[in-house]
Amino acid sequence: MLIRKLKHFQDLGHTVIFLIGDFTGMIGDPSGRNATRKQLTREEIARNAETYKEQVFKILDPQKTVLDFNSRWMTPLSSVDFIRLASHYTVARMLERDDFSNRLKNKQPISIHEILYPLVQGYDSVALQADVELGGTDQKFNLLVGRELQREFGQEPQVVLTMPILEGLDGVQKMSKSLNNYIGIKESPGEMFGKIMSISDELMFRYYELCTDLRLPEIKGLRADVMSGKKHPREVKAELARLIIRDFHSLEAALAAEQEFDRIFRKRLNPEDLEEQILPLSNEKIRLAKLIAQFGLAPSVAEANRLIEQGAITWNNERVSNVKVALDCSTLATHILKVGKRRFIKIIVESGPSLQS
Repeated sequence: MLIRKLKHFQDLGHTVIFLIGDFTGMIGDPSGRNATRKQLTREEIARNAETYKEQVFKILDPQKTVLDFNSRWMTPLSSVDFIRLASHYTVARMLERDDFSNRLKNKQPISIHEILYPLVQGYDSVALQADVELGGTDQKFNLLVGRELQREFGQEPQVVLTMPILEGLDGVQKMSKSLNNYIGIKESPGEMFGKIMSISDELMFRYYELCTDLRLPEIKGLRADVMSGKKHPREVKAELARLIIRDFHSLEAALAAEQEFDRIFRKRLNPEDLEEQILPLSNEKIRLAKLIAQFGLAPSVAEANRLIEQGAITWNNERVSNVKVALDCSTLATHILKVGKRRFIKIIVESGPSLQS
């Protein structure tokens, strides 16, 4: 969402600085945390930076984007320089931050390095002489520290624009890879389409507001059409998926993903390009749970058993609930295994060497 807003600035002819906080990453951002956040190593930050670059240029124009790292001005600061920087902000003001004040009330520890984080991020605005800075609502305090430091250093305070935090697929927690409730910018069109179609009817309007260029009156019109029955929620959600996938891939990719989704989930057919696994003809009977784990569709046999018990496994288009179900490898045959909503594997039993357990 922030990247899309930056794209609007570029469209107006402005140069955008996309800043990677490699120095602040080594401190650990306390935003929204009720405990001290893990500090990253330089190697971890470097790997993350590469993924950020790959993602951001799916939207931003590289010719109008300046990529910068805040280690460029923070690393050269001496200990004396850092102490002088710290003198420009008070402890009382720093503890006004909700994350810190709540932890103090709950008698949870706050490390000194966490208090330095807003100061360092705020100094980025001074170093760049920023006139506009964008961030999520969870970054509001840090952005305002930047305004205060700019005043302290004789600069015109920047304009701060904050954007709402997008809820994840569960509609409750913020979208996060660690919570596994996310849609990745680099995911395939098919995966993105399936995930978007899985969100609730109410949440899709939030996604329309934060992830598309539709204006609020248009979104309100879509909501009214759904409420009145003029449009089916599925139709409106599919259009949302097409708009999002078009931005990160292409319209052609979005239409192809929709066609494949419909083929699988509306017509109850199997995907055209199924992953294939070959099993040798033998007198063995292999438990389905073992196959699921062996093919990487579950982290362990125990987890595969749990998926079977929950009804998440389909075998040859029939739902399986018995964990003792086994594949008889004594007959040449082709089987279709489906795990969850979008994972399909074609299992072919044919003549060949013995299966490696």
